[in-house]
Amino acid sequence: MPPFLDGIKFLRGENKKNMKKFKNFKLASLVFAYYINGVTEEKLQKDLDFYLEHVPLNKAYIENHRGLVDIPDEQLQMVKRVFERNGIETSGCITTTQLVGERKPSIFDTPCFTDPAHRKKLVDCVETAARNFDEIIFDDYFFSACRCEKCIAAKGKMSWKEYKLKVANDVSKEVVAAAKKINPKVNFIIKFPNWYESFQECGYNPKDESEIFDMIYTGTESRNSNYNGQHLQRYLSYSLVRWLENVAPGRNGGGWIDLGGSQGNISVLLEQAELTYFARAKELMLFNFQSYINHPALAALGVDLKRVDDIMGKVGNPVGISTYEPHDSDGEDQLINYIGQLGIPLEPKPYFDDQAKTIFLTQNSAEDPDVVEKLKAYVEKGGAAIVTSGFMRKTIDKGFSDLTSVRPTNRKVSGTRYQCCNLYHGTYDVAISDEPATFTKMEHKNNATWYDVLLHINDNSTAIVTDDDYGKGIVNILNIPDNFGDLYRLPKEVQAQIARDFARNEPVYLAARPQYNFFRYDNDTFGVFSHAEFKTPAEIVIRGDEYIGFENIETGQRFTEPAHTAPAPRRHGDSASTRVEPEEKYFNLPMWGGGYAFFRLLKKGE
Repeated sequence: MPPFLDGIKFLRGENKKNMKKFKNFKLASLVFAYYINGVTEEKLQKDLDFYLEHVPLNKAYIENHRGLVDIPDEQLQMVKRVFERNGIETSGCITTTQLVGERKPSIFDTPCFTDPAHRKKLVDCVETAARNFDEIIFDDYFFSACRCEKCIAAKGKMSWKEYKLKVANDVSKEVVAAAKKINPKVNFIIKFPNWYESFQECGYNPKDESEIFDMIYTGTESRNSNYNGQHLQRYLSYSLVRWLENVAPGRNGGGWIDLGGSQGNISVLLEQAELTYFARAKELMLFNFQSYINHPALAALGVDLKRVDDIMGKVGNPVGISTYEPHDSDGEDQLINYIGQLGIPLEPKPYFDDQAKTIFLTQNSAEDPDVVEKLKAYVEKGGAAIVTSGFMRKTIDKGFSDLTSVRPTNRKVSGTRYQCCNLYHGTYDVAISDEPATFTKMEHKNNATWYDVLLHINDNSTAIVTDDDYGKGIVNILNIPDNFGDLYRLPKEVQAQIARDFARNEPVYLAARPQYNFFRYDNDTFGVFSHAEFKTPAEIVIRGDEYIGFENIETGQRFTEPAHTAPAPRRHGDSASTRVEPEEKYFNLPMWGGGYAFFRLLKKGE
């Protein structure tokens, strides 16, 4: 073939790989402004060809501003043209870091929302994007950490939280109006970062901004959970998608990951992608386009996401224990993600779901001034609630004391010897941890409150999980260690008792050492993800007689012979009755570290 024909095919994009798109989700990439600034059409096509050899790309988000770089319209149009001739949708993107006039006292040079010059620059960037694209996304720097003289004066007697939320809403309305004036059909998306517990201090306000903008997007970059100041846990890549889906049902565009923290282990990147999709995100954003060129991570993603796509075609919609995370709340920051690493399936929501069979409340939930009255009404009519020691401490003098005899103290205890004391199963097993954990000493009145788990130290004990009846319902208090990471030191037997309490109204739960995720879906399917470094014992526990076992939805392997069955509930001591609880069947689950598997529950006759 003559060389010039090769050149024509290249310029037309006809040499792109004919790779099938995923069936159950989309894949996108953000094209970095600093890359766009000097890229040629030939270079861009060559880099895109590398992408298309490994992954089927649905969309490219093309930046017109980041930091010190503004991309002119003609360069944006060239980049847009290359992607579109390769069958890839295009959208605009703006990263709102900037330097206008005097540098502000602001982390990352995010804009000062009080300064008119900074706001004008934002509007200019938005107008450029709206001229060139029918969709725009804000990267997660659309916040203000500025405390300059202008901000101090404008804040007045408001708290920084109050002022940041107010001024961010004003700016949000201003930029959306500017975009729609230029392009009335533009779809404007705001991406919320992974550090959700700090939103209010920087102006992020999902409650209002989810309505001001057309859509939202989720930062699912859980990265390195150990050497990282954000204390992000792997489960965040799942839980934050679910919370924001409940903030704006149907309008959460997708999850966003990057290579940060993955340099020494590509599996970290894969885990973020997998958990994002397991949460039913519609799209995954790879940040950024340039960083994946000639990187082995792209090939690994291509292989892994084919498997994920097949799995997601067989599972339903996520369900889990309703977890109340109000807007603008804090207290036990990121705690729900530590709980998620204990193999507890959670469904975070920004509202108190009084229709849920079981509800989980943390200190964050206590941000709602009416939460105790809601809790009392919920439990009294038959609800099951698990609350943390942080919630109890925050609400004990606000009416929570009516539900329990447990009281927090200022004393601390540390130990390794636990006792699981299930009252109605008659088990009093002792389990020993490899390392000690430090808890608040919680005191309760014997027989007014019972205990499911105790920590024993030198002829003394403190409750780790307590059990109270109230009306027709139940309240469990979960004692949270001073260092949330100490939860990962709990023995398997303790984790299993905690999981049993969470699963009081569920047909199945996971009994395993910490560093597992457990996902539940509404079509009798579930998934297990091991973050352990090596193979550790794990069991699937089926409750009741509706299901006889489960099968692997990928391999068809069936599990119908339980390893053992838990003792049936019995009368305690001289009591005349027992709490009605279903039979529990334990099935051994072979899981390797870093692996995941998905299953379908089997009914009688299947």
